[in-house]
Amino acid sequence: MVLEATDVDLTYHGLFINGAWCEAEKGRTFTVSEPATGLPLARVAHASRADVDRAVAAARHAFDHGPWPHTPPDERARILHEIATLIEANAHELAELESRDGGVPLRATTFNDIPLGMHMMHAFAELARRPPYEPMPWNDFPTLSWNFVWRNPCGVCAQIIPWNYAFCMTVWKLGPALATGNTIVFKPSSLAPLTSLALVKLIDEAGLLPKGVLNLVTGPGAEVGEYLVGHPQVDKIGFTGSTEVGRKIMAIAAPHIKKVTLELGGKSPSILLPDADLDKAIDGIIFGMFYHAGQLCEAGTRCLVPSSIYAEVVERLVARTRQLRIGDPLDLATDIGPLISHKQRETVERYIALGREEGAKLVLGGGRPLGAEYEAGPFVEPTIFTNVNNRSRLAQEEIFGPVLAVMPYDELGEAIKIANDTMYGLAASVWSQDIQLALEVARSIRAGTVSINEHHVLNPYAPFGGFKASGVGREMGVAGMLEYTEPTHIHVDFQQKREDKLWWDALLPPVEEA
Repeated sequence: MVLEATDVDLTYHGLFINGAWCEAEKGRTFTVSEPATGLPLARVAHASRADVDRAVAAARHAFDHGPWPHTPPDERARILHEIATLIEANAHELAELESRDGGVPLRATTFNDIPLGMHMMHAFAELARRPPYEPMPWNDFPTLSWNFVWRNPCGVCAQIIPWNYAFCMTVWKLGPALATGNTIVFKPSSLAPLTSLALVKLIDEAGLLPKGVLNLVTGPGAEVGEYLVGHPQVDKIGFTGSTEVGRKIMAIAAPHIKKVTLELGGKSPSILLPDADLDKAIDGIIFGMFYHAGQLCEAGTRCLVPSSIYAEVVERLVARTRQLRIGDPLDLATDIGPLISHKQRETVERYIALGREEGAKLVLGGGRPLGAEYEAGPFVEPTIFTNVNNRSRLAQEEIFGPVLAVMPYDELGEAIKIANDTMYGLAASVWSQDIQLALEVARSIRAGTVSINEHHVLNPYAPFGGFKASGVGREMGVAGMLEYTEPTHIHVDFQQKREDKLWWDALLPPVEEA
């Protein structure tokens, strides 16, 4: 339940532990503000280590002694379908809340983010029907036997997400874990926790899950998140965030040898081939880069263009980007809203200054939009650099803001080399009318998702994750579901005669008869 605060005129959100909403230890809270205006939006409970202990204990008991791990797949699927229906029924409110909480334009949350979350949950419900039984090939050595793999849920799962795509990431974390019979302690970002809280509230009010299966704690990552990751009663960690924090999580999890899934940073290339349909490709590259002001891990931040059409592409990119409207995220006409915080804007502005210092040419943006409506929020103009060296920091480091680096290439092999010349490998896009050639290029890119003539399309039936420093494991699809299971090989031997067993001749001496 959501309680009304008594000391300030802000909605208060508590912790959700063992099927009940409660205050944090000592009543600690923090304030969530709207990025666009800087105005306070809600008060949220600030969990302590003791609160995390309570949440983990609830999840542990629900897994070890509750019905959820043993609930039939069809029943878990039915419940996930009901959660998807709840999302659809509350789509308008969720879209507005996501826009206010994260600064995402309302047009994006209304027509993409919330419907995508609903679609994802329905997809996870369908995948939940997969039986935990996997047959194995026929085997008659050393004797005839029946062999299969039984998929067990991992146990207590700690799930931590960032602020930039909060609602969808809540869905794609909860869905696979619930579908496979796990229990959860979920921690959203302190910067944008409200749609995660809203979804858990909807699930709770509908009474869909047994007590303790789903728990939610809120608070700073360095305090709450790190303690949760290192908790000895947590079996599995699912984290989305920066590569820097991902490295720290791996180190914290290492002493307990926890199972870890990490979806981390990216520096994704958009590769135009000489025959690309520029009318489609220009819009697609701009969408791939400037959606949610570039604050997405798979954003197409590097654009590789044939030298023969480089000048034309740059001209068209600049002209089309100028048409994007920056402003109030609650205005349906807005294309680009604010960054999540003033701190994030400072980071982006440092990279823009660095790009100039490194010799790249600024051809668009680079500053703050002028006008009274932009003064309170951390707005940054969509920015385009040309003449970018791929070894520069501007081209190599994740900026997480609306900054596009456009680079020329002469030969296709050079484009593939540039595309792969980064520590990341999360996503890429290839733009061409020659699908066979585009497929050859796509297979040469070391990235977890490569789209042809599209960018930013997430398919819940397909695995999502990265190569290299972009992560470990996969989310979504069957591969993502299996990340929340542990396989047990079960061997049933059909040979009943002792003298025909493998160990009769290989390991044990014959027993002398009297």
